[in-house]
Amino acid sequence: MHARMPTIFFGHGNPMNALHDNDWSRSWAALGQRLPRPRAVLSVSAHWYLSGTAVTAMAAPRTIHDFGGFPRELFEVQYPAPGDHGLVRRVRELLQPLEVRADHAWGLDHGTWSVLRHVFPVADVPVVQLSIDESQPPAFHYGLGRLLRPLRDEGILLIGSGDVVHNLHSYAWGRHPAEPFAWALRFESRVRELMLRGDHESLVNYESLGADAELSVPTPEHYLPLLYVLGASGEGDAVAFPVEGMDGGSISMLSVQFG
Repeated sequence: MHARMPTIFFGHGNPMNALHDNDWSRSWAALGQRLPRPRAVLSVSAHWYLSGTAVTAMAAPRTIHDFGGFPRELFEVQYPAPGDHGLVRRVRELLQPLEVRADHAWGLDHGTWSVLRHVFPVADVPVVQLSIDESQPPAFHYGLGRLLRPLRDEGILLIGSGDVVHNLHSYAWGRHPAEPFAWALRFESRVRELMLRGDHESLVNYESLGADAELSVPTPEHYLPLLYVLGASGEGDAVAFPVEGMDGGSISMLSVQFG
């Protein structure tokens, strides 16, 4: 028997958070110490965004350095968590009749490992990534989260990694600290309010939330992982925000835990 796992959305922000000792990385580490130990992690990262649905199916997923212009030290980071063939089979089973491709080329991108190297620093918990199908509407992604909900009772920690607010055009590159934009704070506050009310429909239809949503989610890939976590949440789940803050004025570091 496995303890029922929570489901968590992480705002991962700047890849350098993988190396930094800051409020966010310390909060991730503290969260990992509080969590029951999962049998494995299923991660939905903003950075595996392609046409179709796939899962990493290799025994030893590689650490992907999917960025440029950062210090060499960041490119030297390795997160050698094993894969989990049983979890791959279970994900494909739960999502039938959707075609889920078994992928042997991708690995763990920084949306996954930059957070998990703080949450589970030993890298001894198996990790499988699930891609985000760029061709599908938000409701599709929420629906996949609902289908994956049984994993929580099987010892699987389902996580989403992105950012509720993610506007790089407004980001204060090299000009830290920066005051958060009013529109970013308003949108993040609205999202928090809707989650506390259990209004998932409005969160799925985020594009109808007005100008603040347009500025906060100019492209969907960093927001969509939240919908998987929302879908995997259940009635009676407590809602908590174990990590908070805004980076560079326009990147939300908000983490949300259900259960």
